[in-house]
Amino acid sequence: MIHQKTYYSMEVPFQDRTLVLEGPLSSESIQSYDFHSGLVAFRPPNQQKEALLGIADLPEGRINVVRDGDVIVGYVTFVYPDPMERWSEGNMDNLIELGAIEIAPEYRGAQIGKNLLRLSVQDDAMEDYIIITTEYYWHWDLKGSGLDVWEYRKVMEKMMNAGGLEWLATDDPEICSHPANCLMARIGKRVETNSIQQFDQLRFQNRFMY
Repeated sequence: MIHQKTYYSMEVPFQDRTLVLEGPLSSESIQSYDFHSGLVAFRPPNQQKEALLGIADLPEGRINVVRDGDVIVGYVTFVYPDPMERWSEGNMDNLIELGAIEIAPEYRGAQIGKNLLRLSVQDDAMEDYIIITTEYYWHWDLKGSGLDVWEYRKVMEKMMNAGGLEWLATDDPEICSHPANCLMARIGKRVETNSIQQFDQLRFQNRFMY
């Protein structure tokens, strides 16, 4: 599968200034920007920036960002699923994972995450993919947000809905380990039936076990 990457950008007002949402960015572009110190959800900011640089250079890897001047204040990643997860078992070249989305705390509450996902699916190439995301409550900023697990889950669902991702059932043990965890997916318009069936087999591997 040829992984087409077409650059898109949009501007959104924020307080007294304008933020730029853009991508997919090359590693060179990401390297040229500073990384906001509040982006600490997954690892320290400098380590997370290095992780994004690695993803950007992968054939299927996509990094879309929110930028305040020369500072990246938010990002979303799209990459093939981790080889340790069941979603990689089908070796599907048209299944990619929304692996991480993060907005620096002081920029939250202005629908920036929603707009970043809307930008991401403007790309026509996304119609060739099944995009999945696995949401686990232990990754959520419950303390910083002041929300309980169900309130946060509702916020995450609404944000993912903005990018066309919908809740789907699965028997994946890690997702089933807590009722707030969930699988969400967006199936592109050009994804063929056999790929959808293969994805369904990945979602339910224990359907005949009682």
